[in-house]
Amino acid sequence: MKDSNCIFCKIANGEIPSSTVYEDQDFRVILDLGPAAKGHALILPKEHFKDVCELDEAVAAKVLPLGAKIGAAMKEALGCAGFNLVQNNGVAAGQTVFHFHMHVIPRYENGPEMVTWTPGKEDPEVLAQTAERIKNAL
Repeated sequence: MKDSNCIFCKIANGEIPSSTVYEDQDFRVILDLGPAAKGHALILPKEHFKDVCELDEAVAAKVLPLGAKIGAAMKEALGCAGFNLVQNNGVAAGQTVFHFHMHVIPRYENGPEMVTWTPGKEDPEVLAQTAERIKNAL
């Protein structure tokens, strides 16, 4: 399924030009127009899924290995020291285009801090209660 109003569907399927670094029958991987770092890429499925909760299991099974492949190529080609795989779901999580996609962000030594947080503390009883609520929703 494709969404004719979705810009990422149009990019993934070649209707809108992009700086493509990889393509196969399921995905197009492009360089992000607003990169967090040099080489920042987006893995776009060619089929439309709003977010990870709607993602087809067969497509989902291919995303992480593809992210690893792209990240390894970035380390070799760009000399980055590592990379982040980032996937946002919902406005509160930073999703701005509602077509599932995964960011592959190269990380360079002494580069800017990204995707970090200060670990909090939680009471073990509250953790147990929270875990139980999540388990019950599964």
